[in-house]
Amino acid sequence: MLEPVTVPLISAVEPDWSREQCNRWWDPSRQLLKSIRRYQKWKAYDGLLGRCLSVLNVLRHCFWSVVTGADIPLNCQIAGGLLLPHPNGVVIHPDAVIGPNCLIFQQVTIVGGVEIGGHVDIGAGAKIIRPVKLGEHARVGANAVVTSDVPAGATVVGVPAKIIGSSPLTDKT
Repeated sequence: MLEPVTVPLISAVEPDWSREQCNRWWDPSRQLLKSIRRYQKWKAYDGLLGRCLSVLNVLRHCFWSVVTGADIPLNCQIAGGLLLPHPNGVVIHPDAVIGPNCLIFQQVTIVGGVEIGGHVDIGAGAKIIRPVKLGEHARVGANAVVTSDVPAGATVVGVPAKIIGSSPLTDKT
């Protein structure tokens, strides 16, 4: 008889920084996030060193943006642990807020005013086109168009996106 497999629940509150760690130099999505994180770090410093290193990271960001084909601004509000397996065509507005440990696939568009909770998975081609809130552990299906709030643990699909199910994995870990 087979034993049930238990999948560890990824935290929706505490960022897992190891998800963003570069395993090798040619790791475009992680290098893009690294350039954003370093720019934000050095931009906060006053003085010549802070300005020089922030300019260096602007150049790195430009390079990795071209390589990945992603439009993620330097002043975006992204919590730690973001995964971009295929960052091609990802567009994130600088006023969008993305929680920790999220997963965003290719060709996703997120407009300003969107608040994405922790550990939200967004499928390929999904569009979040209004200022809405996506709850923790929510899942957005591929090519879904989200125009209204999504509760925690819910799965939404379709155009416009409708709830098709929910997950019991919505504890506050």
